[in-house]
Amino acid sequence: MKKIIDNIKVAYYAIKNSKIGYYPISLLLKIYYFPSYYLLPEKMVLKRRFKKHHKREIDLDNPRTLNEKIVWLELHDRTPLHTICADKYAVRNYIKEKIGNKYLVPLYYQTKRPEDIVPENLPEPPFIIKANHDSDGGVFVKNKENIEWHKVRTSLRRRLSKNYYPQSKQWQYKNIEPCIIVEKLLLDRNGNIPNDYKVHCFNGKVNMISVDVGRDSDDHYRNWYNAKWQREPYAWSSSKGEGKKTDPSDEDVDKPLTLDEMIVLSEKLSKPFCYVRVDWYDVDGKLYFGELTFHHDGGNRPILPEKYDEILGQKVILPMKQDEDK
Repeated sequence: MKKIIDNIKVAYYAIKNSKIGYYPISLLLKIYYFPSYYLLPEKMVLKRRFKKHHKREIDLDNPRTLNEKIVWLELHDRTPLHTICADKYAVRNYIKEKIGNKYLVPLYYQTKRPEDIVPENLPEPPFIIKANHDSDGGVFVKNKENIEWHKVRTSLRRRLSKNYYPQSKQWQYKNIEPCIIVEKLLLDRNGNIPNDYKVHCFNGKVNMISVDVGRDSDDHYRNWYNAKWQREPYAWSSSKGEGKKTDPSDEDVDKPLTLDEMIVLSEKLSKPFCYVRVDWYDVDGKLYFGELTFHHDGGNRPILPEKYDEILGQKVILPMKQDEDK
């Protein structure tokens, strides 16, 4: 009962601090999702969510598929380092310590106050404005004159008031102290958003790599490769039935010149973790670190064909299994 009361208090102050009374639709959504966000046990919420997306029950006692193991990790693999690395501001120190600051995207500005986000406080474009504690992409600024700054500040105010944990049940977001960061917007020599490489590491080793091409265009696609840059026959988080532009393309993506470097660095960063996705940008042959993600799509997106969910899952050794093997 005490836990329920504490959760109600958290919800009340979240609504109060976000000034949600000014946004009736948002208030209705808060009320609708209130039970699953704040009252129901984590395990129950995650099991229901898994069933909704995969059309079957999850086996958390003996997880076999990659998606099942990711959900298991959401519940059982929680350390202070997870929180540091999920924080887009704090993770910079982890990157600097492990592989050096030359891989960090230049940081222009940091503040906890949305009212500080005014043109005179910001550098010359291009840059990106984002919160350190959520999964939204942020605001791309290529020309200050084209930005409605009051809307940006309003959006940031709402985002800073939100704790991502109640919705996602991903513990690493629970204790992040929110702030706003302004970083250089990475563009290639043609002025385009560079390819986004997502390197999935299982127990400190690279097992799968996705590459997003044309993220800022209508031709966005995502291909899957192994560590030798051989095409894989599956897709994870595809758009089947959901309208997301993450389907593979018949067109191959050239092997990046930085692939070997990307793999070595990813394995260094992933060493403390059972599973982590390390994101990179290749800007005309120079690597930049993107972020660390511990639960790809929350384990809620099918891997197609389905048999590869179990094939890939067999490669992930959960902490409990590692302990048994000692």
